Amino acid sequence: MLKNLSQRNKDIELMDNFKGSISELQVVLNDINRVNRVLGGNSITINAVLRLVSKYPKKEYVIVDVGCAEGAMLREMALVFRRKGIKAKFVGVDFSKEALILGREASRGFTEIEFLEEDVLKTDLSYLNMDIVVSTLTYHHFTDDYIVKLSNHLVKIVGIGIVVNDLHRSSIAYSLFKLFRLIYIKTKTAKIDGLISISRGFLKSDIIKYTRKISSVKHSIAWKWAFRYVWVMEVKRL
Repeated sequence: MLKNLSQRNKDIELMDNFKGSISELQVVLNDINRVNRVLGGNSITINAVLRLVSKYPKKEYVIVDVGCAEGAMLREMALVFRRKGIKAKFVGVDFSKEALILGREASRGFTEIEFLEEDVLKTDLSYLNMDIVVSTLTYHHFTDDYIVKLSNHLVKIVGIGIVVNDLHRSSIAYSLFKLFRLIYIKTKTAKIDGLISISRGFLKSDIIKYTRKISSVKHSIAWKWAFRYVWVMEVKRL
């Protein structure tokens, strides 16, 4: 019998209150990154960013990742931009000091990447002159009210747009993940959080509800494999 996911789950993920060591955190993040590689999750964000870059050409871009963790998305995006000859500065913002320590260590060969330990809503990041904000698998950690508040805040300080890549709350995805984790996930934390994450994800109707509370923005919502929604907000300021 499929799990009823008609409403967003309010359970807190283990990673949101992670108490382990940095080395233990690295093992869990490795699990999460492995899932993204196998299912192609990061490419959804990168392709959406490249479409914005193509639509709004500039000599150089500032791209900010909200909820960057240890920066795996930033490094993958930086490599794509290098190959395409697109000049950009990448900034990762996160609450977790431990994740950012891992991020700085893993990004030593990326001079175009920097990290900030900040609360986006409590810190004025307008000085970054950000062109594009990305958020991958971060929005589902937030309440509905916080999602609207954060998005409206970001809309005011971004030049081109925001790309949100997050989970489709699907009973089928929930069941498939139970099988997937047997093969690809090693840690108990990631196995448990994966199911909570899916149940905290979104239906298209949820996202549409948010868009009605975020004005002066062109919204687009598309479903992507594997059970993701990419929600793009263009501010059209350029």
